[in-house]
Amino acid sequence: MEKYELYRVMLEKDPENAQAWFLLGEECLEQNQLAEGLNAFSHSLKDQEIENLVIASLKKYLLDSEPELEAESESELDIKPEPESEPVRLELIQGKVVSIEKRLPKRVTFSNVGGLEELKKTIDMKIIRPFVNPGLFTKFRKKSGGGILLYGPPGCGKTFIAEATAGECGAAFYPVHIADILDPYFGVSEQKLRDVFETARANRPAVLFFDEMDSLGYSRSKAHSEHMSTLVNTMLAEMQSINTGTDKLLVIGATNMPWDVDAAFKRPGRFDKLVFVGPPDQEARKVIFKLKLAGKPVENGLDYNLLAEKTTHFSGADIENVVENAIENIISEIMETGVERFLGMADLLQIIEKTKPTTVEWLNTIKNYIKYSNQSGLYHDAAKYLNQG
Repeated sequence: MEKYELYRVMLEKDPENAQAWFLLGEECLEQNQLAEGLNAFSHSLKDQEIENLVIASLKKYLLDSEPELEAESESELDIKPEPESEPVRLELIQGKVVSIEKRLPKRVTFSNVGGLEELKKTIDMKIIRPFVNPGLFTKFRKKSGGGILLYGPPGCGKTFIAEATAGECGAAFYPVHIADILDPYFGVSEQKLRDVFETARANRPAVLFFDEMDSLGYSRSKAHSEHMSTLVNTMLAEMQSINTGTDKLLVIGATNMPWDVDAAFKRPGRFDKLVFVGPPDQEARKVIFKLKLAGKPVENGLDYNLLAEKTTHFSGADIENVVENAIENIISEIMETGVERFLGMADLLQIIEKTKPTTVEWLNTIKNYIKYSNQSGLYHDAAKYLNQG
């Protein structure tokens, strides 16, 4: 059996064999079948390690072909000029067709969010239903756009909740960070901010998500920079235009320090709804542990309910830190003893005992604001959470 036929038989059994495709390409070049050789090489490039071998093989083929061309004199060549009207014949090289849907980012919805059922219900009633089913709200002349401010301790998934909200609304999601807006040159930051809103309006329905809202919309009474005050004024004007001039555009802000956000943002027409995103509840913590331990060498029969009970007030980031520290301890032990073993309950509980939730400091801080600065009831949801704890 010739090499060509042998490689074909190999590829019929395993079409994804990059090495066989490369060998077939080389055999085609030796038989001076350039088009088929290039087709075979294109399939072999699925393996990045073969890329250099393909380049070297093509260079060798071209170098070997040059002496033959130079040896032929121009008199021996039968060169006939082609008429300008004659089309150039192109040979089609078949390639793998990849659906564009596979390259699109995966849509995130509430089904991807573990636990937090009360928060989901709140967002569904305050945000999603007016946005998706505007009929009843239109009857009462209630607009479906506007602004929502998510606040809570760091590491509790405010960004993920915002993305899931956009997925539930079936809207385009535009995350905006302060680094995307701030610019040292006068007036440029304001123009960038206006451009962000214009882009979102042109692609409605859309959700604009502003992370670290306490930095972008810092209270003008506390700010020492006129530049930041101008930026706050620009954003206030853009959000007010949402309430009065457009529809199907939702602005979501997230902050760890709602008390530092300018008071004008919390008035009707801007961020007129404040939603508390607290530490994950017990069911959510159970799901987070399962996700963070998935695919890792763990013992059978881990008690996820016990892990969730032992991590009250832990954020999602805190739980991830517990898992990472437990894994580091296991790896260090294996390197010292040379004996491999799985991650067990005792390892996780040992780290949990040594770890304090990072949300406690934030909860103590907002407790003071609830006590002395909650006359308008802005932090009612946070107060409800503290009373339950």
